[in-house]
Amino acid sequence: MNKCSFIVLGMLLWSTLTFAQQAEVWVSTTGSDANVGSREKPLASLMMALRKVRELRRLADPSVRTGAHIYLAGGRYSLDEPVFLRPEDSGTAESPTWIEAAPNERSVLSGGVTLKGWQKVKGTVPGLPKTSTGKVWVTDVPFIGGRPFEFRQLWVNGQKATRAKDTPYGTMNRILSWNKAEQTCWIPAPKFGGLPQAYGLEFFIHQWWAVATLRVRKMEVQGDSAQLFFHQPESRIQSEHPWPAPWISKETGNSAYYLINAIQFLDEPGEWFLDIRTQKLYYYPKADENLSTAEVIAPYLETLVRMMGTVDHPVSYVEFKGIAFEHTGWLRPSREGHVPHQAGLYMLDAYKLKIPGTPEKKTLENQAWVGRPTAAVEVSYATHTGFENCRFEHLASTGLDYHRGVQHNHITGNLFRDIGGTGIQAGVFSDEAVEAHLPYQPQDEREVCSQLSIRNNLITNVTNEDWGCVGIGAGFARNLSIEHNEINEVGYSGISMGWGWTPTINVMRNNRIRANKIHHYGKHMYDVAAIYTLSAQPGSQIIENAIDSIYKAPYAHIPQHWFYLYTDEGSAYFTIRDNWTPTEKYLQNANGPNNVWAHNGPSVPDPIKNRAGLEAAYRHLLKDNSKPDAYWKINEEKPVIVELIATQSLDEEKLRAVMAKGNVPTMALYRWENHYVIFEKIQDVYLLRERLKAAFPGVTIKTYDDLFYEFNRKKCADASEAKEWEHTILTANLVADPKLQREYLDYHATQFEQWPQVSKGFCNAQFQQLLLFRNGRQLMLVISTPKGESLEKLDPKTTENNPRVVEWNQRMKKYQEGIPGTKAGEVWVQMK
Repeated sequence: MNKCSFIVLGMLLWSTLTFAQQAEVWVSTTGSDANVGSREKPLASLMMALRKVRELRRLADPSVRTGAHIYLAGGRYSLDEPVFLRPEDSGTAESPTWIEAAPNERSVLSGGVTLKGWQKVKGTVPGLPKTSTGKVWVTDVPFIGGRPFEFRQLWVNGQKATRAKDTPYGTMNRILSWNKAEQTCWIPAPKFGGLPQAYGLEFFIHQWWAVATLRVRKMEVQGDSAQLFFHQPESRIQSEHPWPAPWISKETGNSAYYLINAIQFLDEPGEWFLDIRTQKLYYYPKADENLSTAEVIAPYLETLVRMMGTVDHPVSYVEFKGIAFEHTGWLRPSREGHVPHQAGLYMLDAYKLKIPGTPEKKTLENQAWVGRPTAAVEVSYATHTGFENCRFEHLASTGLDYHRGVQHNHITGNLFRDIGGTGIQAGVFSDEAVEAHLPYQPQDEREVCSQLSIRNNLITNVTNEDWGCVGIGAGFARNLSIEHNEINEVGYSGISMGWGWTPTINVMRNNRIRANKIHHYGKHMYDVAAIYTLSAQPGSQIIENAIDSIYKAPYAHIPQHWFYLYTDEGSAYFTIRDNWTPTEKYLQNANGPNNVWAHNGPSVPDPIKNRAGLEAAYRHLLKDNSKPDAYWKINEEKPVIVELIATQSLDEEKLRAVMAKGNVPTMALYRWENHYVIFEKIQDVYLLRERLKAAFPGVTIKTYDDLFYEFNRKKCADASEAKEWEHTILTANLVADPKLQREYLDYHATQFEQWPQVSKGFCNAQFQQLLLFRNGRQLMLVISTPKGESLEKLDPKTTENNPRVVEWNQRMKKYQEGIPGTKAGEVWVQMK
């Protein structure tokens, strides 16, 4: 035998030996835990498979010398308890443990219970709307573990159903007021009968950058209003904490809300109601749903997998591949309410300091201690673990959470979809015993979340229940790499990096957010950005991301308070460069030192923009992308108007100083009599208003962000624009008659279709843009013309050979009148 033959024979023997030394344990939905765990005689549960591998490792069996594979055959594994991975389940660098789906099969770990036995409701059900008679189905909900089965989510044929509420999709009511002393809220009296006696009624309220769910203890109807009283502890926390609080504003409307979880609300297809007293579930099917054959699943478990070691003995070298994690619930809001501080972290206690200031922060006025929502998969004290090609779907709260004591782990190529809370959570967000604004610096560095790679994941349709959660949320963490992910259909921010609101150096450093594609975010909440940061993070980078398409949130407290990039309180030592955004709408609020901003905006080269998002090997995930919501519009950055109405002349030098502090150019200031107007693309309108209030107490300040009409050159045959513009600003009032006001708004809503000659006249006059804003009855009209041209010269061209424009102008006269202070017969007055 020649030398080459010896080599070939040796390679064959080594290959055979290697194969023999990788243990295989098989699991099947048709298996038995009494079996040996082979492909032919599989086990029935993942927990038993882990036990088998654990024993092989304990006994140093040669079969695990180079690794152990646990294969889950296709099917749904309904869990009775979370799968728990301990330090004894660890592999080694030479002998990892893989938990994976069998080749080409779909393996699901589910915390759900399938509900059957549906029948159409017969007879009358107290409280059920008459319009729903003959359309609603019912089934008995089983007792589990000898206890009533309670849940807050329901999936029908893989689609999340809607817990019955008092408003149709996309609409909400507005509160009347909030009484902090009494811990009560006033709302318009509901039109539904029997609500004061509704058991389990909840109140869902929109508050700045978070939503809260409060259990209603009592409702007292008085005429056209109703007073709501709430259960503890959420009643106290909701009324004592200062941020975020109920929003009360004549300009943008009070906080939005809806009532939820009463049979009186069961009036639309796709809605459901669980009567926990009778253990009956009612569902109003959609047109294409047949409850006799539909798969209806309710969540029983809150967590499917818990991987937890200790600081001295972490779980190591365990990998999940190709597994789907589905159907988890979260019952804390049903039992203690849910009042989040930020990013879904709920408050255990919170209140406003009577005398502001702490040793860490001299101006701090609020104290808060927070808890952490549950996750479908929770990991603590683990190293060299990972999740690859997995699916996290139909989950109530967080998808995947790498919490504490986790180093050298990865999350790669996974799908996160239909999740009520945050997609991926990482790092400590203040311990329950530590005030949320304190920096985190544990004595044992092994406690820190570090060296976590989050790469090439698709995160879509998350935060669909707790709107204030985020796509990826990282707290006190270091050396994180968040790269090449796509994030969309998010209620609040895409990526939130940091915690503590402090410029003090802490554990956070060297975090990199690079080449992510983030779009269709901010669906419900503002004070928002695609990428948002807090606190000092030396050596950290936000680079080469592509950001686009923020939704027009219909109930945002400040309609212009949205951003593409947002470095918030204490953010320091960041490099922010080469991020593509449609405009440079960024916010730097109360930042610490040494942030470097460079080369961000629409001029970033296309190759950088196009490289963002999933890399080629992972783009197959895009077939599972959620479609943009057709109900919501997309924001474009527009100028806003801020008006100051003084009783006498203002100190203009002081006014310009306030503007300069907010980076608003002095040329943006206009005046008529005692009315001062700022017209500009203002990054943070709220902050500017607060500064103006402080500088000019007693002056009326109004914001015009209701832009209800816009003309631009896209309406013209010649769509070219002048390089430089000049603006003419005029103001008038709508007449007091609400019917005429409605007619006026309707005319402008349909002008381009019904009166195309008007925009043709604007094109002929070389108008570059025409904007109409409204605040109450007062209108602000902005006409932009090429620099050097006068409106007096151009305006006659609007009617030139165009009698319909003359007719339009005549019609509009009956809807308009002068503001207070104008002369008799004077309507539109010009700001100089």
